[in-house]
Amino acid sequence: MEIWTRLNRETKLRFYREMTLVRMFDRRAILLQRQGRIGTYAPLEGQEATQIGSAMALKEEDWIFPSYREHGVAMIAGMPIANILLYWMGRVEGCKPPEGVRLLPPSVPIATQIPHAVGAAWAAKLRRESSVAVAYFGDGATSEGDFHEACNFAGVFRVPVILFCQNNGYAISVPFSRQSASETVAERAAAYGFPGVRVDGNDVLAVYDVMTEAVKRARSGQGPTLIEAVTYRKGSHTTADDAKRYRPDAEVAEWVQKKDPLKRYIHLLRAEGLLNEAEEKEWEQECKRRIDEAIREAESRPPAPPTHLFAHVYAQLSPNERRQQKQLEQDKGGVG
Repeated sequence: MEIWTRLNRETKLRFYREMTLVRMFDRRAILLQRQGRIGTYAPLEGQEATQIGSAMALKEEDWIFPSYREHGVAMIAGMPIANILLYWMGRVEGCKPPEGVRLLPPSVPIATQIPHAVGAAWAAKLRRESSVAVAYFGDGATSEGDFHEACNFAGVFRVPVILFCQNNGYAISVPFSRQSASETVAERAAAYGFPGVRVDGNDVLAVYDVMTEAVKRARSGQGPTLIEAVTYRKGSHTTADDAKRYRPDAEVAEWVQKKDPLKRYIHLLRAEGLLNEAEEKEWEQECKRRIDEAIREAESRPPAPPTHLFAHVYAQLSPNERRQQKQLEQDKGGVG
């Protein structure tokens, strides 16, 4: 692959390190949820290559509008692991990235972040800034009106936005074939006058290559790109879901055993003499240390005050809500 020859050794190894860290975090987060230490959680195992490959093609100046499964993207953007955990603990601190990190809070409503990304890209164009905006979403979001409205606006105004679809085959339990008469998501871009690209989402190098080209197009004023990264989530939609009820065992086995993105990439690195078993073990221990430290930090935070219930909901509280807030503030036993 041509992209392999253009990358330096450190970048090649970084793909592996970041995918490993994300996978280990993801598995640990599921355990934390089962232990009641975080709330309902959206696993990403199996989609590491789509997230790491795409996010590593961005710069600090770029805006990221994630859905609820982009933990890997968030890490690459600069969001501390502890903050990601705080989000899944229901804490407002988990929505606030460090200074200078242009990462918006995870969007749980389906597809609502896509018009936001287009709006940010339009603003950058009007201000003659070089930043691009990226909206991350799943295949289910492409069945929502927000997706089509955003595509239409992006195409008409040729804004510097990348619409990045992680097509894992299912909108919770609904397979893509039941959502769409078109065979792919990428082909829909033609209706809006900009390129649509379909890529193997389990090949981190291919994702990085396609994303790099899309970023280059956007930054040079050539407008939007729709990327469809075909991938698969190993687990359920969330920890409140049971994927065994709607996915055939043979299908799961095919993706998990033969198309695992991390295993594929490790095999390549070993074949090229860039990684050995001892180095893998050493990095896994480092990942465990970082995750353990993040868990301790997140769980050491004092409880959130009940008055947070009134924050970031309304621009102006109603008289009844102000009375309720005042009552909570006066209740010494209720404030953490």
